[in-house]
Amino acid sequence: MKRFVKALVVGMIITILASTVTFSGECKEISDKVFRIHILANSDSKEDQALKLKVRDEVIAYSEELLKDVHSKQEAMNTVLINLDEIQSVAQQVILDEGFDYPVKLKITKMYFDTRYYESITMPSGLYDALRIEIGKAKGKNWWCVMYPSLCIYSDAKSDSLRDNLTDREYKIITSDSKYEFRFKIVECFSKMCELFSR
Repeated sequence: MKRFVKALVVGMIITILASTVTFSGECKEISDKVFRIHILANSDSKEDQALKLKVRDEVIAYSEELLKDVHSKQEAMNTVLINLDEIQSVAQQVILDEGFDYPVKLKITKMYFDTRYYESITMPSGLYDALRIEIGKAKGKNWWCVMYPSLCIYSDAKSDSLRDNLTDREYKIITSDSKYEFRFKIVECFSKMCELFSR
């Protein structure tokens, strides 16, 4: 009886691991098609957090126009890279107009994100390419969004844009309700463990 129970437990563990690896692979395919934006405030003071949001609004408005005719993640990244100085100028001008003298740094980087929820969309944890904007000391709470396909100003049109860039299965994963919530948490733990062992 003990052998049967052990075999059953081992079988269940193997099944869960296999399912996790498969789901993790599907989540990675999603991250490979998404370009994110990540903004760090100077500090957690009320003024610095308000400034972060004003920088966000102007940068998003500028990038929405910049990326309106873009049709792939790589094209979006290339467009942002080519216009990085202009985007930095937009952010810096907001900071100056608000009476601050913080420097602002921009770079395109690959960074780890935990599972994030945005209205009806869930972005799985993992490594994503992102435009990172650091205001001043960059010690404050961050703000994030999906720059391509754009979800920063959510609408049905944006949802259609996201659907166009993902497979039916991938789109189902990020727009499903609580069905995948437990899997997202397992994959997040799995991803963090993999990240630790890769250092």
